[in-house]
Amino acid sequence: MIAPAPAPERRRALRAALASGTLLRFPGAFAPIVAKLIERQGFDGVYVSGAALSADLGLPDIGLVTQSEVTARAQAVSRACALPVIVDVDTGFGAPLNAARTVALLEEAGLAGCHLEDQESPKRCGHLERKTLVATAEMVRRVRAAAEARRDPDFLLIARTDARAPEGLAKAIDRAKAYVDAGAAMIFPEALQDEREFEAFRAALDVPLMANMTEFGKSPLLSRATLAGLGYNLVIYPVTAFRLAMKAVEDGLRDLDESDDQPGLVPRMMTRAHLYDIVDYAGYGRFDSAVRDFSEE
Repeated sequence: MIAPAPAPERRRALRAALASGTLLRFPGAFAPIVAKLIERQGFDGVYVSGAALSADLGLPDIGLVTQSEVTARAQAVSRACALPVIVDVDTGFGAPLNAARTVALLEEAGLAGCHLEDQESPKRCGHLERKTLVATAEMVRRVRAAAEARRDPDFLLIARTDARAPEGLAKAIDRAKAYVDAGAAMIFPEALQDEREFEAFRAALDVPLMANMTEFGKSPLLSRATLAGLGYNLVIYPVTAFRLAMKAVEDGLRDLDESDDQPGLVPRMMTRAHLYDIVDYAGYGRFDSAVRDFSEE
């Protein structure tokens, strides 16, 4: 039974890793146990996607999930592993004051960072059409409020711009520069359309950059080597695990319904022994025994 690393330690480690020049890989965890698998596989960190969280609750990704729901899920994911965890907080759940309170809550919950976006509320998935943005000045206020709300300077504040589709690449870059000036430590350019556009963002900005390699989106699925060569610092795979899990569940339920062949499904399942190993049944048992056996001399 291993206690998670303290939040300040994880934040410092993330900042140091970003400064190293190595591309960091953060798969999305829609549940705490997925974070455990991500950690076991040797990834650098964990991402909590607003799209995956919405879908997990049976909702579309249009800003319906609340501040408290996002904070609670992100905290649960962070508690499940020792890796730094970054969470998607959409537009910050309201006005700049709301964005500031969101950052304060996430710091208290042990998160390593979050990203805010410049869409209007209700927002849309970043890879859909007809996105509408707040004015640059409004997003600057949002970012500045969030930055000033931090008590730990290592908490990573990321500004996401969705401006590529509605305003074009040049204006998206201009927005990103303004967000850096307002206090963002990293930029997340959403829904870039080709490798050249990823390259243009890197040429224009000297802060860390995040790449989103979501499937079925507007951006090409670039390899780790390509993104590293372009100078990106962190890549998220936000909904990959969720999509894999949902396809497996759907296929299994269909087979169970059509064939009533439960034994045939067993080879496709995680075994009980492996599940117990992931959640550390033995470690909790040893801890409980040690407490029960304690006696004062």
